Amino acid sequence: MTRMPAPAVAVAIAQFAPSADSEANARQIDRMVDVAADRGAKLVVFPEYSSYFVDPFDQTLARHAQDVDGPFVAALHQSAQRTGAVIVAGLIETASNPGKVRNAVVAVGPGGLLAVYRKLHLYDAFGQRESDWVEAGEIAPPQTFEVGGLRWGLMTCYDLRFPEVARTLADAGVEGMVVPAAWVRGPLKEFQWQTLLAARAIENTVFVAAADHPPPLGVGASVVLDPQGVAIAGVGTGTDVAVGYVDPDAVDRVRRVNPALRLRRFDVIPRP
Repeated sequence: MTRMPAPAVAVAIAQFAPSADSEANARQIDRMVDVAADRGAKLVVFPEYSSYFVDPFDQTLARHAQDVDGPFVAALHQSAQRTGAVIVAGLIETASNPGKVRNAVVAVGPGGLLAVYRKLHLYDAFGQRESDWVEAGEIAPPQTFEVGGLRWGLMTCYDLRFPEVARTLADAGVEGMVVPAAWVRGPLKEFQWQTLLAARAIENTVFVAAADHPPPLGVGASVVLDPQGVAIAGVGTGTDVAVGYVDPDAVDRVRRVNPALRLRRFDVIPRP
């Protein structure tokens, strides 16, 4: 008997500029989730630092940090319950180190919190020092969740430059990777953003859904990529929602033709 193809899964990327008003950010997210859900989205991805953002960073970052059972995640849960969508967004999380925060990403569904990822690689590059304000996440098991019959894994922004992070997600069996980001603008940064996202999709034969801040801070260009690195939905430089309809069978088809994960001869081993 011929197997019926799996139905497409609508995945949304929601590009906006988080502010220093956590409640306003939650309201903006709620509105954008409604837009995405009206278009059928089952997964909606928002940028890094969605709960609170100020540029440059200062002491207010720690004052506005929350726990994962705080009001920001509660607001995401309400949006998820109302729409049936899973929402991924960046959270400024309370850290163990006074004066610092954790750069976390949460996945929240109608039933509650599904996964939490704390950024491993802090943005101490291009003249920035994220580690002055942020406590790096500990190496932990990959954070994954399921939407539409696909397993998705979490990573964040600067992690893109470290292919080992994506490879550990692939080893955990994901078919899609979610990348909230605040990809700071600069010479060639748009090109690097697009190239690295495509590379992570191609080398791991997975879907990638990435949401950035729009200019003037970020590069924008939020995108959904298929397992061959082809963009199937995207946003330019504005505040907007785009929905890509992903084929759950595509990962298997691509991996039959290009079994790179099976043919590789090296594993990823954490540094002490």
